Amino acid sequence: MGRVFLAALWLACTLAAQQASSDKKLQTPPPKPEEQEPPEEDESLKPKEYTLNPIEAQRNIAAGDYYYKFKKNYHAAANRYIEATRWNPTSAEAFFKLAECDEKMKDFAAAREAYTQYLGLSPDAKNAAEIKKKIAKWPEPGK
Repeated sequence: MGRVFLAALWLACTLAAQQASSDKKLQTPPPKPEEQEPPEEDESLKPKEYTLNPIEAQRNIAAGDYYYKFKKNYHAAANRYIEATRWNPTSAEAFFKLAECDEKMKDFAAAREAYTQYLGLSPDAKNAAEIKKKIAKWPEPGK
C-alpha cells in the first residue's frame, strides 16, 4: 500500500511539473515596459527646477544690486534679477530692478515687459505714474 501511495504521489508531482512548464510555454511574454529616457548623468546639463524660495530670490537681488551699483555690469545684474523672479515670481522689487537694468541696456521691449509685471504686482506704487509716462515715451514693440 505504501508503494502504491508513493508511486501515485510521484506521478502527480511529475504531471504537475509538466503541466506548469507547458503553461509557461503557452503564455505570451509580458509586454515590454515603455522605454524611458535614462536620467541625465551630468547634473550641470539637467534643467534647473524653481520652487517658491523668497530667501534665494533675495540673495539674487542682493547680488544683482552689487553688479548694478558697484560694477556697472548691467547684463550680469539683469541675469541675477531674472533668477530672482524665477525663485519668487511675486517679487515686485526684482521686476522693478530688472526693468531698470533693461532700460540701462536700452532693451526697451524687455524693460516694458518687466515694468508691466511690476505694475501688475504693485499697482499703487509711488512711482507708478512716472513709470507709465516713461513706457508711453518708448517706441511700441514690433515697430
